[in-house]
Amino acid sequence: MSIKLIEVTLSMLYRDTKDPEKPHGGPMWVAEKAFKSSFPKMAYVGKILGIIFSISVITSAITGGNMFQAWSVADITYEYFGLEGWISGALLSLIVGMVIIGGIKRIGVITATIVPLMVCLYLFAGFYILFIHFDSIPDLFKLIITSAFNETQATGAFIGGTAISAFMFGMKRAVFSNEAGQGSSAIAHSAVKTNEPVREGLVAGLEPLIDTLVVCTFTALIILSTGIWNRAPDVIFEKPPSIENQSDQWSFSNTDYTGDSGKVGDPVIMLIVASENQQTGQNIHKIPGIITMNTGNLEIAWGSFASNIPPKIYLEGYFYDYVGATLTAKAFDTVGIGLGKWLITIASWFFAISTIMAWGYYGEQGIIYLFGEKGVNPFRLIYCLLIFVSTLGFIETSIDLDNLSGIGLGIIIYANLPICWIFGYQAIKAYKQYVTKNTT
Repeated sequence: MSIKLIEVTLSMLYRDTKDPEKPHGGPMWVAEKAFKSSFPKMAYVGKILGIIFSISVITSAITGGNMFQAWSVADITYEYFGLEGWISGALLSLIVGMVIIGGIKRIGVITATIVPLMVCLYLFAGFYILFIHFDSIPDLFKLIITSAFNETQATGAFIGGTAISAFMFGMKRAVFSNEAGQGSSAIAHSAVKTNEPVREGLVAGLEPLIDTLVVCTFTALIILSTGIWNRAPDVIFEKPPSIENQSDQWSFSNTDYTGDSGKVGDPVIMLIVASENQQTGQNIHKIPGIITMNTGNLEIAWGSFASNIPPKIYLEGYFYDYVGATLTAKAFDTVGIGLGKWLITIASWFFAISTIMAWGYYGEQGIIYLFGEKGVNPFRLIYCLLIFVSTLGFIETSIDLDNLSGIGLGIIIYANLPICWIFGYQAIKAYKQYVTKNTT
C-alpha cells in the first residue's frame, strides 16, 4: 500500500476541525489525537511526536521547500540573463510575501493557475526533443537500468558510481520530489472538504507515480538524449594549473579563465584522477572552482583535495557547473538556441513560486501546532526573508545545494515514519472498509 495513501488517510481521520472553514491536519495532529484515543496513558508521547514533527516540517519548509527553490531560480536566471542572485531573491520574496498573506485559498488559486500552464509548456517542448531523438530512447532506458545495478565508468562530464550510490541518490531525489514519506503533502490534503478520507488518500497515492515515474523519467530522457550530461570539457586549459602538496592536501594554482560566457562568481568544475572515492567507487573526482577577478583579468580559483596519492588532471579542461534546472535548460538549448533560456527559466520561476508558497503553508501549520495563530505572521516574515538570504551567495556548489535540501528531508522523514508505523493499520482498515462499501 502506498505510504502516501496511509499518510493522507490518517491525516484526514484525525484532522482538527474545530473551525470547519480552516481544518488543520498532518502527522502532528495524527500523533496527538491518535495516541490520546488509542493509548490514553501514553497521550504525552503523541504530543512529543507532534512537536517533533512540527519542528521538522518547519525545518524542511525553510531549507528544501524555500531556500533550495530560491537558489535554483537565482542560479538559472543569473546564468542566462546575468541578473544578480539577490535581485531574483528580492523579487521572489516580494511575490511570495504578497500571496501567502492571503492564506491557503489564495495559494490554491495561484498554484492552480500557473502550474498547469507550466506543465503544458514543458511537456510540449520535451516531447519535441524526444521526437527528434526517438531512435535513441530504447538505448537510454537500457543505460538507466544497467547503470542502476552496475558500476558506471566516468566519461566526459559524468562521474559514474556504484549501484549503492545510484540507489541512494535516486531515492533521495525521488522522496524530495514527490514527498512520499515526508507527511508534508498530507497537511495540504487535510484542508480539502470531503467526508471520505480514503478517497483523498487514493488521490494522493497517485502523486509519486505521476511525479517520479512519469515526469522525472521524462526529464531524465531529455537530459540523456541531448548528451549534455556527458559532454566533453566546455573549455580546454591553455595552461593547466600546477599542483602542490602539503601533508596529502593537494592545492591547485589559479588559472586564467579563457571561456567566452563566464562571469565573476560563476562555478566551474575540473576533474582529477586520484585515490578511490568511497561513495562512488570511482577514482575520478570533481574539484570545484569559482571565477574571480584579479588585476582586471578573470581567473579560476580552485578548491583543494585530500589524497594519499598525487592527483592528475583528467581531460585537460574544465566544465561549467550546471545544476538542477540549469542543466535541464542547457539540454533544451542543444535542440533550439534560446529554448531552455526562455522555457525553463519561466517554468522554474512558476514552479519555485508555487512550491515556496505550498511549503510556506506546511510550515505555518507546524507553527500553528506549536504556538497557535499568533506565530503565523512572524513566521511568514522570516520565511520571506530567507528567500532573499538564500540568494546572497553562501550556497556556491551543487554539493552545498544537496546538503541544504538533505537537512530538512532527513529530519522530516525520521519524524513522520514512526507515526505511520504505529497507526498505519488504521488507514489500512479504513481503506478496506471503503473498498468494500463501494464494490457491494
